[in-house]
Amino acid sequence: MPPANLPHQHHESSLILLQNLPQVQEFQAVAGLFHQLGDSNRLRLFWILCHSEECLVNLAAMMDMTSPALSHHLRQLKESGLVVSRRAGKEVYYRAAPSAAAELLHHFMEQLNHVVCPQADPPSAPPSAQIQAVHDLLTADLSRRYTIDQLAHRFFMDSSTLKQEFRRSYGLPIATYLKEQRMKKAMALLMQTDLPIGEIASQVGYETQSKFTAAFRSATQMSPSEYRKASRNG
Repeated sequence: MPPANLPHQHHESSLILLQNLPQVQEFQAVAGLFHQLGDSNRLRLFWILCHSEECLVNLAAMMDMTSPALSHHLRQLKESGLVVSRRAGKEVYYRAAPSAAAELLHHFMEQLNHVVCPQADPPSAPPSAQIQAVHDLLTADLSRRYTIDQLAHRFFMDSSTLKQEFRRSYGLPIATYLKEQRMKKAMALLMQTDLPIGEIASQVGYETQSKFTAAFRSATQMSPSEYRKASRNG
């Protein structure tokens, strides 16, 4: 049990923190996760699986490792809940788990190591005030959709310049960038709320649930309902 008071009473926030301090065992899951990731080959393997679903043979070739050695790393990642697999005939395919922990780790790795996702161009310059305003408008309400011509007219820009400057600043074409943002918001809503899938589709800018489901499956290889179930089970 933590003490009722601290030896030095510097400020009230320390006492509030003390009263709400989690027990050591409550950090065990996180400690176990970081222990599993204390291997650069395993992290590299996880990064690959964040971007592609692959079979054991392809992964062994990409990692330049033997199948037994690779299987050991895959087993560790699966036990940590960071990787999932599926069987198709005699082949087993692996990919990063559709979970908040896997997504956060992926983002952390790329930010810390300055690794860029293979589908993105690295931003080459900070956005101008105009492009920042375009970005803020587009992401403030993902249920709304704008054409390039509407944006160009609203922000007094040539449409070609708008597209070039946005990609230069954010590393992706506008449509691709917005699809990523829509999928990220949809994932969060599926994990964190009990909203009907049709309502989530509307909130992220899809006219029908079927169009949203097709886009979501294309991005994650899972339907929205499968993603919700998997994220809550794992």
